Amino acid sequence: MSDVESALLSAVRLVFTLDRDLAEIIGLSMRVSLSAVAVAALIGVPLGGALALLRFPGRKTVIVLLNAFMGLPPVVVGLAVYLMLSRLGPMGVFGLLYSPAAMIIAQSVLVTPIVAALSRQVFVDFWSEYEDQLRSLGAGRGRAILTLAWDARSSLVPPVLAGFGRATAEVGAVMIVGGNIDHVTRVMTTTIALETSKGNLAMAMGLGIVLVLLSLAVNASVFIASEAAAKSGR
Repeated sequence: MSDVESALLSAVRLVFTLDRDLAEIIGLSMRVSLSAVAVAALIGVPLGGALALLRFPGRKTVIVLLNAFMGLPPVVVGLAVYLMLSRLGPMGVFGLLYSPAAMIIAQSVLVTPIVAALSRQVFVDFWSEYEDQLRSLGAGRGRAILTLAWDARSSLVPPVLAGFGRATAEVGAVMIVGGNIDHVTRVMTTTIALETSKGNLAMAMGLGIVLVLLSLAVNASVFIASEAAAKSGR
C-alpha cells in the first residue's frame, strides 16, 4: 500500500471517529464562515438592490469597483484588516486581532463584494420584468427593492452560496488576522495548510474530505429548501 493510500485510509478513519480536536476545528470553521456570510448577505443584498434600482452620481464607478473587488487578493485583505485591528490601528482598542471576530471581519470583507455584485444582477433582471407593475402600484424605488428582494429570494440564494464557498475556502486572510492559534483560531483551511507542511497527510486529507462534504451538504440543503419554497409559492 502506498503512502497516499495509507494516509487516505487514516483520513477516512479520522472523519468517522471525529475526535474532539477535529470536531473543535470543524465547529469553529463553520461558525466563522456562516457568520461572515450572514454579515455579507445583510450588507451585500441591499447594496446590490440599491445599485440596480437607484440612480446617483458615481453609480457606475461603484459598480466597476464592486466587480473588481470580487477578485480581491485574500492576503491583501488580511493585511488591511490586520492594520485596522492592530494596536496602532483605528480599531486596535477593541483587541480583536488573533480572534475569531477578526477572522469573521476578514471573510466578510472578501465575501460582501461577491454577494453584492451577483445580487445586483438578480435585481436588474427582476426589475426589468416587474418595473411596469410596480410603478403602476405607486411603489418607489426603495419599496421596490424590498418587494423584489422578497420575490427574488430563491434567486438570491446562489449569490449567498457563492459567498459561502469563498469563505470556507479562505486561507490567507484568516491566517494573517487569526494567527492559526491552536484551540483559538485554528480552522479547517489553515489546519490543512499546517498539517500538509508538517507531512501529516492523514489529518490534512481528513479535513479536506470534511470540508468538501460540508460544502455539499449546505448547498444541497439550501437547494432543497429553495425548491420547496418555490413549489409552495405556486
